[in-house]
Amino acid sequence: MPEQQQVAAFLDQYEMRADPAYQLLDLTSEVGELAADATKSSQWGASPENLDVKTDELGDALFSLLAVAESLDIDAGDALRESLEKYQRRIVDTGSASSDE
Repeated sequence: MPEQQQVAAFLDQYEMRADPAYQLLDLTSEVGELAADATKSSQWGASPENLDVKTDELGDALFSLLAVAESLDIDAGDALRESLEKYQRRIVDTGSASSDE
Protein backbone atom coordinates (compact mmCIF):
# COMPACT_ATOMS: atom_id res chain seq x y z
CA MET A 1 0.00 0.00 0.00
CA PRO A 2 1.50 3.38 -0.97
CA GLU A 3 2.55 5.58 1.92
CA GLN A 4 -0.15 8.23 1.49
CA GLN A 5 -2.84 5.54 1.59
CA GLN A 6 -1.29 4.12 4.77
CA VAL A 7 -1.42 7.56 6.37
CA ALA A 8 -5.03 8.05 5.21
CA ALA A 9 -6.03 4.69 6.70
CA PHE A 10 -4.28 5.55 9.98
CA LEU A 11 -5.99 8.95 10.14
CA ASP A 12 -9.35 7.28 9.58
CA GLN A 13 -8.73 4.46 12.05
CA TYR A 14 -7.81 6.84 14.86
CA GLU A 15 -10.18 9.65 13.86
CA MET A 16 -7.27 12.03 13.32
CA ARG A 17 -8.53 13.83 10.21
CA ALA A 18 -8.08 17.56 10.61
CA ASP A 19 -8.39 20.85 8.78
CA PRO A 20 -5.48 21.50 6.38
CA ALA A 21 -4.42 24.56 8.38
CA TYR A 22 -3.97 22.39 11.47
CA GLN A 23 -2.10 19.77 9.45
CA LEU A 24 0.26 22.48 8.12
CA LEU A 25 0.95 23.69 11.67
CA ASP A 26 1.71 20.12 12.72
CA LEU A 27 4.07 19.71 9.74
CA THR A 28 5.86 22.92 10.66
CA SER A 29 6.25 21.69 14.23
CA GLU A 30 7.69 18.35 13.10
CA VAL A 31 10.17 19.97 10.70
CA GLY A 32 11.12 22.35 13.51
CA GLU A 33 11.95 19.36 15.71
CA LEU A 34 14.22 18.02 12.97
CA ALA A 35 15.93 21.39 12.67
CA ALA A 36 16.39 21.65 16.44
CA ASP A 37 17.98 18.19 16.62
CA ALA A 38 20.23 18.99 13.66
CA THR A 39 21.23 22.31 15.17
CA LYS A 40 22.15 20.76 18.51
CA SER A 41 23.91 17.70 17.13
CA SER A 42 26.04 19.77 14.75
CA GLN A 43 26.77 22.37 17.43
CA TRP A 44 24.83 25.03 15.55
CA GLY A 45 26.48 24.09 12.25
CA ALA A 46 30.06 24.30 13.54
CA SER A 47 30.49 20.50 13.28
CA PRO A 48 28.36 19.31 10.35
CA GLU A 49 30.07 15.91 10.50
CA ASN A 50 28.25 15.32 13.81
CA LEU A 51 24.80 15.87 12.32
CA ASP A 52 22.38 13.38 13.83
CA VAL A 53 18.88 13.00 12.43
CA LYS A 54 16.73 10.33 14.04
CA THR A 55 14.75 8.19 11.61
CA ASP A 56 11.62 8.34 13.75
CA GLU A 57 11.72 12.15 13.73
CA LEU A 58 12.11 12.16 9.96
CA GLY A 59 9.21 9.71 9.86
CA ASP A 60 7.09 12.08 11.96
CA ALA A 61 7.74 14.89 9.46
CA LEU A 62 6.95 12.59 6.52
CA PHE A 63 3.73 11.43 8.20
CA SER A 64 2.71 15.05 8.73
CA LEU A 65 3.53 15.98 5.12
CA LEU A 66 1.45 13.10 3.80
CA ALA A 67 -1.38 14.07 6.17
CA VAL A 68 -1.26 17.60 4.68
CA ALA A 69 -1.46 16.16 1.17
CA GLU A 70 -4.36 13.97 2.23
CA SER A 71 -6.22 16.86 3.87
CA LEU A 72 -5.84 18.92 0.68
CA ASP A 73 -6.85 15.98 -1.55
CA ILE A 74 -3.48 16.13 -3.33
CA ASP A 75 -1.76 12.98 -4.52
CA ALA A 76 1.73 13.23 -3.00
CA GLY A 77 3.22 11.07 -5.75
CA ASP A 78 1.82 13.36 -8.43
CA ALA A 79 3.09 16.41 -6.56
CA LEU A 80 6.57 14.89 -6.32
CA ARG A 81 6.63 14.02 -10.03
CA GLU A 82 5.55 17.58 -10.88
CA SER A 83 8.29 18.98 -8.69
CA LEU A 84 10.98 16.74 -10.19
CA GLU A 85 9.93 17.80 -13.69
CA LYS A 86 10.15 21.45 -12.61
CA TYR A 87 13.67 20.94 -11.25
CA GLN A 88 14.73 19.15 -14.43
CA ARG A 89 13.46 22.07 -16.54
CA ARG A 90 15.39 24.53 -14.37
CA ILE A 91 18.58 22.51 -14.70
CA VAL A 92 18.20 22.43 -18.48
CA ASP A 93 17.35 26.14 -18.63
CA THR A 94 19.76 27.56 -16.03
CA GLY A 95 22.16 24.79 -15.03
CA SER A 96 20.75 24.72 -11.49
CA ALA A 97 17.68 23.31 -9.76
CA SER A 98 17.55 26.39 -7.53
CA SER A 99 14.79 28.94 -8.03
CA ASP A 100 17.17 31.70 -6.92
CA GLU A 101 19.04 31.88 -10.19
